[in-house]
Amino acid sequence: MNKVTPIDEEFPVEENAIISQTDDKGIITYANKAFCTVSGYSVDELLNQPHNIVRHPDMPKTVYEKLWSTIQSGQAWNGLIKNLRKDGRYYWVETEILPVRDNDDNITGYIAARRPASQKDIEENKDTYRKMLEAEK
Repeated sequence: MNKVTPIDEEFPVEENAIISQTDDKGIITYANKAFCTVSGYSVDELLNQPHNIVRHPDMPKTVYEKLWSTIQSGQAWNGLIKNLRKDGRYYWVETEILPVRDNDDNITGYIAARRPASQKDIEENKDTYRKMLEAEK
């Protein structure tokens, strides 16, 4: 695994929601400026890409399996995610993902809102995620 370093504590998204929207397959259809800033990608680099473009290899597969089963069932998912920036650094975000529905109540995509995670939340989850990753091997 590549060595990565965290983003600076004073990264300029502290007061902005990090927003993205995908289709029902997880392909990015919208990325706001804060998402571009924190991920290090331009909007053109993000659009039409799978959202896992920012997936960090330290994230357990079981977290994403639970995430997908929850949102595909029409429910909101909340959790802490460690993402990988384009430049190899990483960032932790508190995330909420909601299904987007059409007029017939069919899920047509998902919208995610994120904010920088607190150090307390990161510390509480890091060990759990590490143990989950080890169990997946």
